[in-house]
Amino acid sequence: MSTNVSLLQSGSNLRQQNATRGIFFIAGLGMASWAPLIPFVKARLDIDDGTLGLLLFCIAAGSMLVMPFTGRAIARLGCRTLILACAAVFCLILPFMMHATSAVEIGGALLVFGAVNGLLDVSMNAQAVIVERDSGQARMSGFHGFYSIGCVAGAGGVSLLLWAGLMPLQAIFLIVLLIALVVMTASGHLLAKRPQESGESGGTFQALSHPGILFIAVLCFFIFLIEGAMLDWSAVFLHTERGMEKSHAGFGYTLYAIAVALGRLYGDSLVNAFGRQRMLMLGGSCAAVGLLLIVSVDLPGVALAGFILAGIGLSNIIPILFTTAGNQPDVPSSFALSAVTLIGYTGLLSGPALIGFVAHHSSLTTAFSAGVVIMLLVCSSARRIAR
Repeated sequence: MSTNVSLLQSGSNLRQQNATRGIFFIAGLGMASWAPLIPFVKARLDIDDGTLGLLLFCIAAGSMLVMPFTGRAIARLGCRTLILACAAVFCLILPFMMHATSAVEIGGALLVFGAVNGLLDVSMNAQAVIVERDSGQARMSGFHGFYSIGCVAGAGGVSLLLWAGLMPLQAIFLIVLLIALVVMTASGHLLAKRPQESGESGGTFQALSHPGILFIAVLCFFIFLIEGAMLDWSAVFLHTERGMEKSHAGFGYTLYAIAVALGRLYGDSLVNAFGRQRMLMLGGSCAAVGLLLIVSVDLPGVALAGFILAGIGLSNIIPILFTTAGNQPDVPSSFALSAVTLIGYTGLLSGPALIGFVAHHSSLTTAFSAGVVIMLLVCSSARRIAR
């Protein structure tokens, strides 16, 4: 009898894992599908680069505005309700963004878009922590790997559809249809009930008063800062510091993104084999070596190899930090995750500006060199984080 119950629980957890992978996929899909459409919106509204920059800031602002309240929303409503609500809004807001006729309208839509992304980010990670905990094995890296796959599918898929001659609205409707199909398939296996955890009083900012959560949040800030620098400054670095042609400079981030995705897809097996502490040390060391190659060898080919190593090393650090935060004693995972995600997003938002400030007063090489120090800090902190 107990064997049958165990098999049923195992089967249920497997379906929950697949549902969680689907939600991470549509989160990446929905966010990245917007990127190829930005030039069309800019041209339709006839706005300059400065106005576009302010509008794009609305995405980050929307995410950060809702994150302090996400933990309490998960505690009251459960992951399933929030995830389904976010998916529904995604399906509505993406087509609306293609219809917006003024900067005010698109600004409001991007604010909602960012808020939905922030809610979905925390709620799907809260689901992932519980599903991983119930499975008894590392699963978080694989979940985040599906987010990376979703990003590739979103940006690449929309680009291909536009190249094939579809209008932006037609392309986004196909993305919306895919989101709806995945969500309908996954909905029955999301966590419908509110997580029962001790210490459910308090909130996101109170979670930051917990030393373990605060320490992890600070590390997330720095890791997200590096990831933001890779996105916004890698091509500029390769062009200005390593002399690559502008048309080729984007290969640095492309190789980095592929390395991150592959590293996360294989990350769970590595974490199960070596443990979280060793994986943090190995990942931090690999990323430090990659960044050191980028800043110290004046050869474009070596720099590209450095981006690959940095991607492999960084790929599993955030999933491990999220898992560790979600399993801290005396702090509900929903509050812990909203806290570390809020601080992490602050790094993602401020990182490109900080890199630009350092580069202005010194050089991009100096700015990227700070990443080596950060990764060594991760290595030295591994024992404390994953003990």
